[in-house]
Amino acid sequence: MNVPTHAAEVPPGQPRLRAQSRLRALAWPLALGFVVALMVFEGGAPWAFAYPETLVLPLNVWINALMRFLLDELDFGIFTFHEFTRAISWLLTQPMELAKATLATGFKIELGDDSVLRLPPLSWLAVLGGAVLLAHHLKDWKLALLVGLAFLYLAVFGQWESAMLTLASVVVAVPLGAAVGLIFGVLAYRRRSAEMAIMPVLDMMQTMPAFAYLVPVLIMFGFGPVGALVATLIYAIPPMVRVTILALRKVPEEIVEFGTMAGCSKRQMLWKVMLPTARPGLTLGVNQVIMLSLNMVIIASMIGAGGLGFDVLKALRSLWIGKGLEAGIAITLLAIAMDRLSQAAANRPPSAPRSKSQGLLRRHPHLTVALVVIVASTAAGLLVGPIQRYPDQLVITTAPFWDESIRYININFYDELNVVKNAVLLNVMLPFKRFLLSLPWLGVIGLIVLAGWQLGGWRLATLVGTLALYLVVTGLWEAAMISVYMIGIAVAIGTAFGIPLGVWASRNERISRVIVVILDTLQTLPNFVYLMPVVMLFAVGDFSALIAVIVYAFVPAVRYTNFGIRQVPPNLIEASRAAGCTQRQILWKVQLPLALPEIMLGVNQVIMMGLAMLVITALIGTRDLGQEVNIGLGRADPGYGLVAGFGIAFIAMIADRLIGAWATRRKAQLGLPA
Repeated sequence: MNVPTHAAEVPPGQPRLRAQSRLRALAWPLALGFVVALMVFEGGAPWAFAYPETLVLPLNVWINALMRFLLDELDFGIFTFHEFTRAISWLLTQPMELAKATLATGFKIELGDDSVLRLPPLSWLAVLGGAVLLAHHLKDWKLALLVGLAFLYLAVFGQWESAMLTLASVVVAVPLGAAVGLIFGVLAYRRRSAEMAIMPVLDMMQTMPAFAYLVPVLIMFGFGPVGALVATLIYAIPPMVRVTILALRKVPEEIVEFGTMAGCSKRQMLWKVMLPTARPGLTLGVNQVIMLSLNMVIIASMIGAGGLGFDVLKALRSLWIGKGLEAGIAITLLAIAMDRLSQAAANRPPSAPRSKSQGLLRRHPHLTVALVVIVASTAAGLLVGPIQRYPDQLVITTAPFWDESIRYININFYDELNVVKNAVLLNVMLPFKRFLLSLPWLGVIGLIVLAGWQLGGWRLATLVGTLALYLVVTGLWEAAMISVYMIGIAVAIGTAFGIPLGVWASRNERISRVIVVILDTLQTLPNFVYLMPVVMLFAVGDFSALIAVIVYAFVPAVRYTNFGIRQVPPNLIEASRAAGCTQRQILWKVQLPLALPEIMLGVNQVIMMGLAMLVITALIGTRDLGQEVNIGLGRADPGYGLVAGFGIAFIAMIADRLIGAWATRRKAQLGLPA
């Protein structure tokens, strides 16, 4: 008689997997129970709620000491570190001054007899005509019309001089940012060790608030356009590096093999084969450098950049909503024009070679006409003022309309607005804020570590736990919880509005086109502009900050939802229809579950943009990490600002790593490509 041996029937390793599964299932109840126990018996472990001040690391003091060492003591023998940074500043000044003189201020040439010859900058008609011809050369008359109207707005609404200062900064920042990003991207692509070293730095550069490193930049490079340029490059380079790595990795293997068979050296393979093949992706990186450079114009104006950013900042300080909105729209239109031009350059097919026997006009018609327009209009501008500079008497403004509109709303709807503000503040915001501030830091970090372990293993758990612990040991825990409270509510409300809008856009092409235009406008409008109307309607405080964060940050929720639903394979939708599913069932049972990883990545971007906005909303009264960064800037204390800036960056990195790990895991479960 054969007796079955059950042990032999159990696959090897199965008991261990079951034990791990039970442990994972019990982990969250046990962790939550631990947090509740800490809160109930708070008196038994007060250090779990208030980290001892004697153990707080004086990181700001160490950073300030390092800055003093770099500037006062570090000597390379031939030159000091201070001389090195000032030499870089001098080098960057030269193209900056050339661009400013060409577009905005004109040239001043000193003659031998102590007299000065002054040459005007390019006339407004020359710049306008050149931009239109470039757009037509890259694509068609539709793009030329769009670009022409954008530049015409700058002249008609009196924004020309400021816009040309801003454009001069961008003209210098973009080539530099693209070149530096390309170099580091190629280095990271070729060497795995370089990529591992560069990626954390890029994460820090992208998540660190720009306000946090303004003081170190000022100390090293001085106040003025060059310091603003360096701050802009820090902010704008990371996407170019990432896009370069991605574009080079996407070069088809057969093209690389063809280059090898042709006998290309490593340098020839890079410059003759891979980079030309990756050109569309690289142009996308250049596009991102342009957009981020324009996003920085207001912050850069704080350290001497001038231009449209300074106009918006001045309007904010004086609460001139109309003037601030016009300057903000000017930045938006400049960004849209340059975005469309860069996209057209990326998608433009190579032109057919022309015979040298043809004349210059036939070989390069756009260039020839552009040169004629520029030379003729500049020469005519010396004689006829309105050709050189748009006439002041023809300038129009809508500023009084916007100011009166806000005033009308304040007078007639003050009570209703106040009711909404108080209801949200008292019933949602303050209770959630008190709840977060009452949590023990030890329990919260434990929950973060547990989430990291379940989503990505011990490596992710160690990373997110260490980043969260930084907020405790630097004494930033309370400010961090206030930041989380603000971002948490903003993300909840932003996604509650954004996801339905994204679903609507995905199901209606006409609605999608309208929503995309609105989103482009919201995303390119400077974040400072959002502060003016909310302050005038709701005064300073947390509610005004919340509204500004929501309006600025909810855009990715719409975009990623729209994108995710459109990426659902059509054959699955057809199979659902064949099975008798209604449109609602297809949405809820097929499209949304499959699009959920992309939707969550959109939520991740909402968090990133919300955290970036916190430093701006700190100007209207919030008391969080953004306020700490602003205090460091106001005191000219680099250590204080950087410590708080690292705190914001680490919160962003925790959210990014956890949501990214969840999205990757969910895609694997659904059988979707990562």
